[in-house]
Amino acid sequence: MSTYNENLNWRYATKKFDATKKVSDQDIETLKEAIQLSASSYGLQPYKVLVISDPEIKEKLKPAAWNQPQITDASHIVIFANINNFGEVDIDHYIKNVSETRGLELEALQGYSDLMKNSINPLPEDSRNAWTAKQTYIALGNLLSAAADLKIDTCPMEGFDAAQLAEILGLNEKNLTPSVIATIGYRSEEDETQHYKKVRKPKDELFITL
Repeated sequence: MSTYNENLNWRYATKKFDATKKVSDQDIETLKEAIQLSASSYGLQPYKVLVISDPEIKEKLKPAAWNQPQITDASHIVIFANINNFGEVDIDHYIKNVSETRGLELEALQGYSDLMKNSINPLPEDSRNAWTAKQTYIALGNLLSAAADLKIDTCPMEGFDAAQLAEILGLNEKNLTPSVIATIGYRSEEDETQHYKKVRKPKDELFITL
C-alpha cells in the first residue's frame, strides 16, 4: 500500500479534537495551497473558502452547527461557500486571470469565454447554485487528503444551518452560501472513534470494470 493510501486509511471523521493543540501557520498555508490547486469545472473555482481560528467567532458559529463540539475544539474551521447566481461577471474575471497568467490577449480567449457563458448563463439560478455548491466538494476532498498526508485530523460536516451561518459571517452581503464545513486539528486521546475499523464497500461491490 502506498504512503498516500496508508494516510487515507489513517484518517477518519474526528469526533473529538484536542482543544489544546493548534495547527501551525505553515501547515495551514500548505492546506490552503492544496485547496487552491483543486480541480473545478472549467477551472472557475466558483466559491470562496473561509479559514477561521478566532475562538470568539467559533463560539458564535457553534449554535448554527447544532452545538457540535468540533466547531470550538478544533484548531480551525474551513467553510466552503459557493457563489450565488454565478454568471457572466465571474466568467469575465476568470478570463482576465487566464489572460494575465498565461500572457494571452483577451481576444484569443473569446471562444472559451463564449463556451462557458453559453453553457452556464442559460441555467436557472437554482441549478447554477447547485452546480457551484457541488464544486466545493472537490476542494473539500483535496483538503481532507492533504491534511491526512500531514497527519492532521479533519471532520467534514454538513450538519449546520446555512442561513444562520451566513448571517453570522455576513456572507449574504458577499453573495455566498455555506455549502460544507471541515474542522481541522488533532484528535483527542478520548475520541473512541479513532479505534474503529474503517468500513468501506469491498472493491468488487464498489467498482464496475468494463
